[in-house]
Amino acid sequence: MRKHFGGLLCVLFIISVSMISWKPVNVNTAHITSNTPFTARELLEKYVSTIYESAHLQESGLAYNVFKKAETGFINLKIANKLPQSCSMLTVIDYTKSSCEKRMWIIDVINKDLVLNTWVAHGRGSGREVADRFSDRINSFKSSVGFYLTDVVYYGKHGRSLKLDGMDPGFNSNARAREIVVHAAEYVGESVIEKQGRTGCSLGCPAVAPEVADQVIDALKDKTVIFINGNARNYSSRYLDEELAANFIASDSNNNVIASL
Repeated sequence: MRKHFGGLLCVLFIISVSMISWKPVNVNTAHITSNTPFTARELLEKYVSTIYESAHLQESGLAYNVFKKAETGFINLKIANKLPQSCSMLTVIDYTKSSCEKRMWIIDVINKDLVLNTWVAHGRGSGREVADRFSDRINSFKSSVGFYLTDVVYYGKHGRSLKLDGMDPGFNSNARAREIVVHAAEYVGESVIEKQGRTGCSLGCPAVAPEVADQVIDALKDKTVIFINGNARNYSSRYLDEELAANFIASDSNNNVIASL
């Protein structure tokens, strides 16, 4: 009897030791995704961040919050039928940056690609190296913030140029009357910056260097979006409605957009 009892104690001891020394297997949960659906706002954020990361916009110096505003407007302009549905070009100009920096980005948002990052002038009434004053007033010679649609190419006093229409009343809607256009200017470019420490100023136009002017105009012509960002405290736009853009991205008719995330 004692022999059986001693054997039972041995078995129990072995089991207890094995239980104490056992460790759970590490589980890699990186591949596990939640079944909880994204909200519309989360989908918009994911959509914007996917383009931002894929096009390497952070590395090129474009701030995420500026790009998000531009992309939100791009989506809402499509919703408003202001753009062809095939339009993929979005241009961002960030006048919070020095004119010594490449502060113009042309982005193919469908293919998630940065087409061009280059220098651009601001209006001489807006400041010297950095634009800090903005106006839509005729003869102010200042730059105007907001969303623009590009139109036709024409030949004027600056050669081959691109007409713009301002989409934000009170902020840039006088663009046609002021003759605010994209054109080439000898006072823009790296060599100018090396000589005088900054890019030269326009009369309000987003002028670019002659060597890239044709590339810029060809990429932007015929109804594409330009968003000009600046430190204009009172700026507002109907096209910055994130809820409207988010609901569009999340709608069933745009599953192809969601699938690309």
